[in-house]
Amino acid sequence: MLLLKNAFLLQVGIGVTANTFLLLFRILTLFLGHRPKPHDLLTGHLALVHTLMLLTMLFLSPGPFESLRFQNDVKCKALFYLSRVMRGLSICTTCLLSMLQAVTISPSSSWLGRCKQKSRRYVIHSLLFLWILCLSFSCNLLFSTVAASNVTQTQELSFGNYCSLSSAWYLRWSLFFLLALLRDVSFVGGMLLSSVYMVTLLFRHQRRSQHLHNMSLSPSISPEKRATQIILLLVSFFVVMYWVDLVISFCSIVLLAHGPIMLGFQALVVNAYPTISPFVIIIFDKRIISTLQNMEQKCHRFLTK
Repeated sequence: MLLLKNAFLLQVGIGVTANTFLLLFRILTLFLGHRPKPHDLLTGHLALVHTLMLLTMLFLSPGPFESLRFQNDVKCKALFYLSRVMRGLSICTTCLLSMLQAVTISPSSSWLGRCKQKSRRYVIHSLLFLWILCLSFSCNLLFSTVAASNVTQTQELSFGNYCSLSSAWYLRWSLFFLLALLRDVSFVGGMLLSSVYMVTLLFRHQRRSQHLHNMSLSPSISPEKRATQIILLLVSFFVVMYWVDLVISFCSIVLLAHGPIMLGFQALVVNAYPTISPFVIIIFDKRIISTLQNMEQKCHRFLTK
């Protein structure tokens, strides 16, 4: 159990640091007067969502904040509601990022290619819609969530150390849970469909390039292809972690295994994507890498003077 706690704290620390760095870089780019690309807005939004998601998971899990105990129902309601909203936004934003890239690399002659300008224009509107969707799908938690110390064991269904679900709201919570699960599965399906479409386009483009040119003469990768590879990597990792989480949740329900070890291991799985995704984006972003290299050179010159 101690090993799980330490791994969880290390994971959250690394994830919050990486997401905060990515978010600040996107904000700095915006303030410097550069026109943000739609993908920059989405990755910046994803970094914000993952930062809030990891912080709420930190407060809801035992560890450095164990002394708080969340005796107040308002704290439990707010934190658990925020954690579910952020998790829903993580799924929806990743799906939107995947679908936008599928539209971006589509041939201009296709029906998706004709939507390129419109899709870029409505990114902000899409994000606002996703916020409204996720906020509304989790609103039942504001009524059904209570502090674990405020109800008896027969009146609660515990989903954590300090927060519980009142059994009086269990049927309504089950209905909202099924709706949220349907939403998540729909967006995951959208990710998979857009990913299959992008892989098909990349395969066709590679075959056409091999037919027209010798690969040794044109080894460079286009920015669109690089962005597509990043998004495919993100989607693949997300889908794997999502299904692992579903399997763990299903097994814990069937086997009635809701112990701290199971909850701790599941928290590591849930936080894996928010922790890894900013590193994938940062490593493959040439602008961030060049900025870091310039900062390193300036620091080296300053220290060697």
